[in-house]
Amino acid sequence: MAALFSPLLDDLIKNLQTLQGVGRRTAQRMAFRLLEHDREKGARLAEILGRSMREIRECRLCRNFTEQEVCPICASAKRAAHHQLCIVETPSDVAAIEGTEQFFGQYFVLHGHISPIDGIGPDEIGLPLLEKRFSEEKFEEVILAMSPGSEGSVTSYYISDIARKYGIRLTSIAHGVPMGGGLEFVDGRTLSVSLKDRKDLE
Repeated sequence: MAALFSPLLDDLIKNLQTLQGVGRRTAQRMAFRLLEHDREKGARLAEILGRSMREIRECRLCRNFTEQEVCPICASAKRAAHHQLCIVETPSDVAAIEGTEQFFGQYFVLHGHISPIDGIGPDEIGLPLLEKRFSEEKFEEVILAMSPGSEGSVTSYYISDIARKYGIRLTSIAHGVPMGGGLEFVDGRTLSVSLKDRKDLE
């Protein structure tokens, strides 16, 4: 049976499928749309994608994505003046919390959670860097804003243990978050209330 598409077109479709939630048919429609009507936009997308992969890195302080060594949030004196650090699992969680307009401190992004079965320990999620920040900066409150679940609980335990060594108040957001769900999937109102109703951790 002859190949349905040329090798390059087939490769384009397969690579579009690497995007989360994009299956074969959706990738095929996207490829055809770009080739039939939006070649200029497609070329621009390819350029921006290439630059992003080369230039976007992790902020050396919070590990959020940025083109600079230090991201705008960490560089803001107004943010630092609040003496609060919100710990999240992903950069998407930062965007979700920023969308509530209820938090004005700084962030630390774990890029996951501790999972021994997957070989992910404290070092892999940046806890040595987090402890360095605790020792060098004067945080009055650390807010744990992570998804509920056993792995999230283990990660919270490790962070709590470190924070207590430095006498930092530790709180956790009130959860209206579904088990296993990320903050990015929670509506803004629920997340806003969760931030306001955060509780101290014993």
